[in-house]
Amino acid sequence: MGAYFQKMVWRTREIALHYCSFRRGDRSVAPTLVLLAMALGVLDSYATAQENQHHMDHNMQLDETGMVMNENTDQLPRGCPRIAGEESITVRAGKEFASQGSMFSYDQHEWHFEPCTKLTVTLENTDNVRHQWMLHGLPRYVYPQGMFTLEVAGRGQRTGTFILPAGNKTYLVHCDVSQHMEKGMKAQLKVGRGDGDLPSIPGITGPRVYDSYPMIWNWRRHVALLLMGIVSMIFIGRRLHLF
Repeated sequence: MGAYFQKMVWRTREIALHYCSFRRGDRSVAPTLVLLAMALGVLDSYATAQENQHHMDHNMQLDETGMVMNENTDQLPRGCPRIAGEESITVRAGKEFASQGSMFSYDQHEWHFEPCTKLTVTLENTDNVRHQWMLHGLPRYVYPQGMFTLEVAGRGQRTGTFILPAGNKTYLVHCDVSQHMEKGMKAQLKVGRGDGDLPSIPGITGPRVYDSYPMIWNWRRHVALLLMGIVSMIFIGRRLHLF
């Protein structure tokens, strides 16, 4: 359950409560809207609980200096009969590595490793703001939410280890801090031969390649949108005396 859904729930409930206050004497509509507001409150509580559970599911090592999420030093992904080898990299992140038109960047934007490699990554942050090295698309039965993440809260470094899956695939690496990926912190890691290049990787694929991040819809979002539409129509119709 994402923050987008929670924002929709809060907005719809806000409209309902505002209308109840505005039409306090209208007994034909107000009780229904009160019940709707209560129902949306329950949905929001459920969304918050799901979000908290989402974070609890991660294997997280966290303190005031940073975080390592979903470290894995021994569980082999399916298709890996053994660890193929051990490699280590140091990735530097900060303003000083940004090219023209970017604000932040990594000092490298592409890495190649054999399948089933045990990889140790050190993220060195050269800025006074938070940066991450987050890799997506890993098997979820080993890595909750399919991610491995390093985070450094200001100048310093953090190290973590994980085991790459079998097969040929290109994985997205980026900083998930708000707007940092859009400002240059995006890279790719190829396992085996990879399966192509990702769009808009600095120095690898052109900046004019369109990044597509489709929204994942589920029934809760449909319900929230429907309820928000109904409440909005009632509110506007009553204000304009249409019904």
